[in-house]
Amino acid sequence: MDNASLPTAPPAIQTRADFDAAVLWAIQAAQARGARRLLMADRDFADWPLGRPEVLQALQAWLRLPQRRLVLLAAHFDEVPRRHPRFLVWRRDWAHAVEAWSPPAELADDLPPLLLDDGPVCLQLFPGRQLRGRAELNALEARRWRDAVDVVLQQSEAAMPVQTLGL
Repeated sequence: MDNASLPTAPPAIQTRADFDAAVLWAIQAAQARGARRLLMADRDFADWPLGRPEVLQALQAWLRLPQRRLVLLAAHFDEVPRRHPRFLVWRRDWAHAVEAWSPPAELADDLPPLLLDDGPVCLQLFPGRQLRGRAELNALEARRWRDAVDVVLQQSEAAMPVQTLGL
């Protein structure tokens, strides 16, 4: 699929609304180009719009396509139940296609806030700035980030089970 049929990239991310729009854009762009994998990385996903209905609808539309995989990588997922309860409920239905991973402690501090597909979609938040970043179609930058994150994923452990077992 050519870039002309992709949703228009949002402007630079400078506010929460910009970030929310950029996440939605990245998911829609991944769907439009037929991406099979979406990777979201962050320290804890506290600021992400994971529970927003339009984001969940976009993720669901993308996951309905065959052989799709959503990969979440975080130092810890403690904030997800508190800030994104809708996402946890939604995830139960999509557990077969949603993976959550946590890296070893020595790699967790350097975890960049990213959303990548398996092609040119690249959303990146800048370090040290709250919700400042960019979303773009840049195959070289996306490839560089995917390679770096894949190294971390190879050393990570499964996290955030869909259902917790208790006594």
